[in-house]
Amino acid sequence: MENQELIPHLFRTEYRKITSVLSKAFGLQHIEIAQDIASDTFLLASEIWGIKGAPDNPVAWLYTVARNKARDYLRRDKLFKDKISAGIMYSSETTEEIEIDLSDQNIADSQLQMMFAISHPSIPIEAQIGLSLTILCGFGINEIAAAFLTNKENITKRLYRAREKLREHGVKMEFPGADEVDSRLEAVMRTLYLLFNEGYYAAGRDVTLRRDVCLEAMWLTRLLTENPGTDKPPVSALLALMCFHASRFEARTNLQGETVLYEDQDDKLWDAELIVHGEYYLNRSSIGHQLSKYHLEAAIGYWHTIKSDTPEKWQRILQYYNHLLIIEYSPIAALNRTYALSKANGKPEAIREAEKLNLADNHLYHSLLGELYTGIDNVRAVSHFQTALSIAKSKADQAVISKKIAKLGIS
Repeated sequence: MENQELIPHLFRTEYRKITSVLSKAFGLQHIEIAQDIASDTFLLASEIWGIKGAPDNPVAWLYTVARNKARDYLRRDKLFKDKISAGIMYSSETTEEIEIDLSDQNIADSQLQMMFAISHPSIPIEAQIGLSLTILCGFGINEIAAAFLTNKENITKRLYRAREKLREHGVKMEFPGADEVDSRLEAVMRTLYLLFNEGYYAAGRDVTLRRDVCLEAMWLTRLLTENPGTDKPPVSALLALMCFHASRFEARTNLQGETVLYEDQDDKLWDAELIVHGEYYLNRSSIGHQLSKYHLEAAIGYWHTIKSDTPEKWQRILQYYNHLLIIEYSPIAALNRTYALSKANGKPEAIREAEKLNLADNHLYHSLLGELYTGIDNVRAVSHFQTALSIAKSKADQAVISKKIAKLGIS
C-alpha cells in the first residue's frame, strides 16, 4: 500500500486508539491535547515516510512516536505537572516511570470507555454522535457536517459545547453501571450505525463505497459484542446488518467504479463468509424479547442476500419495513419500503405510496419514481430521472441515472 493510501487508512484505524488511550491517561477534560498529540503523530509520519518510506511496522512506529510525544508533553507542560500529576503515575524527578499503556487490552477497553464517556446523557444525541465521529473515527469537521446536512460552523459549536459538558460533569472514561448501560449503549449504536452508512454510501462525494470506514464501524461494533457488559441482542443485530450489507461490497461497483444496482448485481461476487457471519449474529440477536430497529434492518438485509426474486421474499421485506416505520420513521426507510411494495404488490400501488412522500429535493426519490413509471409512462419516468440527475451530487449516481435515461430512448 502506497503512503498516500497507507496514512489515511492508518489514520482511520489508529487515530481513535491513540486518542482514547491518551485521553484515559490524561483525563477526559484534556481530550483536545490527546487529539493534538495523535494528529501530530500522523503529521510526522506523513513527513518522514514521504522521504524515507514507511517503516516495516508502521503501527508500532505510530504508537512509539505517540508515546514519546506524550512523555515529552508531560515533561515540559506545567499544567500537567501542577494539575493532573496525581492522576498519572510518574516521578517528579524523572519521566521514565510514565506509563502510556498501548497494550491490546487497554486499547480495546479505552475505546469502549470513550464510546460511553461521550454518550453521557448530559450531551444531546447529535453532539454525542459528532464527538464519536471526530474522536473515534477521525472524521473531519466537513465530513461530519455533510453527514448531518449542516455547515461546519454549526458542527464546531456543537462539538465545543459537548466538550464543555464533559468538563462540567466531570465525566470519566469508565464503563457505565448496570442501571444506565442500556440507555448509553443506544447512543453508541446509533453512532456506529451512522458511521457504517457514511462509509457504505458516501453522499455528496465521488466515492460510492469507503470500505475501510465500513470495516472500522464493524470492528467497533464487534468490540461491543466481545464485552459481557455490552453484549446485548441489539448489538448483535447491528453487527448482523453490517455483515449482510458488507457482503455485497464487491458487487456494488463495476470496474469503472460505477454503482451497480441491487437487481443487476452478480451474486457470485457476494461474500458468502460474511453472509454466514451475519446469520450467526442475527441468530444471537434473537435471545430475549426485545425487537429493535436493528433487528428489523438485519432481517431486511438477510433477505437481500437471497437473490431469487420470489413473492415470499418481497412480502417479508415489506412487512419488516412496515414494522420498522412504526418503531422509528425515516423518509429513506419509507422510500425503500415503496420499492419493496412495487415488487410485492405491483408498481401502481407503489407509485401512489411513493408520491405521498413528496421528497422533492431527494434524488433517490426521483430515481425511484423513474423506475416505477418505467413501462407505465416512460415520458414521466424520464422526467423524474432528469430531475434526479440534476440533484445527484456524485458522479457515480449521475452515471447510473444517465444510463437509465439513455435506455428509455426519450430525449
